[in-house]
This record gives sequence, C-alpha cells and structure tokens, in this order.
Amino acid sequence: MTGSSTTNWLVFDYGGVISRHTDAIPELANRMGIGPADFESAYWAGRDLYDRGCSDLEYWRALGSRFGVMVDEELSATLTEIDIAGWLHTDEDTVALLAELAAAGAQLALLSNAPVSFGRVAERQPWTAHFEHLVFSGDLRMAKPDPEIWTALAATLRASEADCLFIDDREVNVAAALGAGMRAHLWSSAARLRPELAGMLW
Repeated sequence: MTGSSTTNWLVFDYGGVISRHTDAIPELANRMGIGPADFESAYWAGRDLYDRGCSDLEYWRALGSRFGVMVDEELSATLTEIDIAGWLHTDEDTVALLAELAAAGAQLALLSNAPVSFGRVAERQPWTAHFEHLVFSGDLRMAKPDPEIWTALAATLRASEADCLFIDDREVNVAAALGAGMRAHLWSSAARLRPELAGMLW
C-alpha cells in the first residue's frame, strides 16, 4: 500500500479481483472450430480493442479472420453470450469483503477494462449494489493503463486522484494508478486486503 493513511474512494478492478478468470475459452474455441491454444492466443491479442469500445461483431470477426472463420451476426451474438457468462463467476470472499466495506460506509467504485456488452450485463449483477459508480473502459473508449482513464475516473467520482485507493491484480495498472497520483494496492486476495484496510477512514 502506497500513500497517505486515508482515502475517500476504494476503486476495484473486476477481472481477477471480483471475478474469477473466464472459464469459457474451451467452449468458444469449439464453437469457432479452432484449437483451444490457438484460440486463446487470438482471444487475448484482440482484447484491448474490444475493451476500448469496438463492437462485439468487430471483435469476433477480427478473431475469426485469423483462422479463416466467417462470423455473422448470429454467431457473434452466441459467442458474446458465452463470453460474458464466462466472466460472471465471482469470488465469494471478495464479494463478502465488498459487502463488509459498504456496510462500514466505504465509498466503492469499479474501474474495469471490459467491452460495452459486458458492462450492460454486469450492471444487473447482485454484487453491483455495493458500488456507487461502475466505470467500464468500453464506454469510455479508453482503457487501463492509459493516463487519460484516471482523469476520467476522478471526474466521474468528483474526486481528486489522491482521494482514491485503486485495487487491481495487474502490476502495470497499479503502477499507472500510482503515476496518476492515486494510492494503489496489488491484489492477491480478500484475506490479504482486509487487514490493510482495517482502521482506514472513508
């Protein structure tokens, strides 16, 4: 943990923090008729543009074109549904921690690199009730670790960067948040974070 001892906002990442990593890659690969290892490489290679707001159809067509697989709107919709479902499995201990923090009066926000379509489904999930703001990169058309995204986040929260503690499982994003003037924590588990937050004033 870096910075002063108080903060106004706790800002959580989603993937790998609130959620487990996707379990949908084998099914997606099978639907497209692509070997799982090759599919997974292509899945991640194109993810940055998807997280920055390109459409579902653009993403799946670009992925399919690497392997000569034609993707129409129907297949794109099916793949999107499977993909979203794969990211909806939450970590029970993390969700319990969010409930504890909200009950204690913490101001919680989410900053997630995620496609627009995922954001619309995520907004309807029970765990989001603990958050005052949900910020998805696809809506902003920018993504972590871009310098601009921290400014956009602070504007959404109507707070300064120094008022935020950002929590993410990727070192590059933690470093970028620190560079933007936030406090930051590299996520490992809810059990590790609980004692570090004990006594913090919100």
